[in-house]
Amino acid sequence: MDDGEPERDADVRAGGCGVIRESGHPCSSPVRPDAPLNLCTEHLLVAHDWVVQDVGVTDALPSPCLACGSRLGVRYPSGWLCAICEWRVGDIPDSDLSDLRVDVVYYIRYRGRIKIGTSASPRQRLAALPVDELLAFERGDRLVEQRRHEQFASHRIARTEWFEQHEALDDHIRRLSAGVDDPWSRYALWKSEAAAKRSRSPL
Repeated sequence: MDDGEPERDADVRAGGCGVIRESGHPCSSPVRPDAPLNLCTEHLLVAHDWVVQDVGVTDALPSPCLACGSRLGVRYPSGWLCAICEWRVGDIPDSDLSDLRVDVVYYIRYRGRIKIGTSASPRQRLAALPVDELLAFERGDRLVEQRRHEQFASHRIARTEWFEQHEALDDHIRRLSAGVDDPWSRYALWKSEAAAKRSRSPL
């Protein structure tokens, strides 16, 4: 061992905390064997609090997001942001989200058949239809709807928007719904994204 090697290096190798206190002496607190860094619990927490000023901590929001209804948030020292749409908790959206137009193609099942339709007001539209299950939403207007009608035309019930269930259509719906527990949550996200885009637009 080199006689000139700093004493604190020996402390570090022996498992002591690697922090030098303001007094100039090394921290004497022990380091847990599973610690990711050569820091005692106290100094790991100090480091954590410093880092989260920039990266935040993901946690449940204190109340649902006003913009999209999500309960998942990111907590910063300055406050909370919704983890889904990034609205700042406590802020009031600039406008009523109900007046934002977001066109969607909807896929619903009723008595074993599937309807492919489109609406800018899917809640009202679906409330007026016979529905056993809402299968998925796809972002798009009537042009997208028409492409889907052409895509699955071989199973279309003549002169309607209803289709017999078949493998190609099932696969398409599975792709749309992959990773989505509730189609309405995806629709809410699209609405909040539209609101955020409008709020950033120049007057």
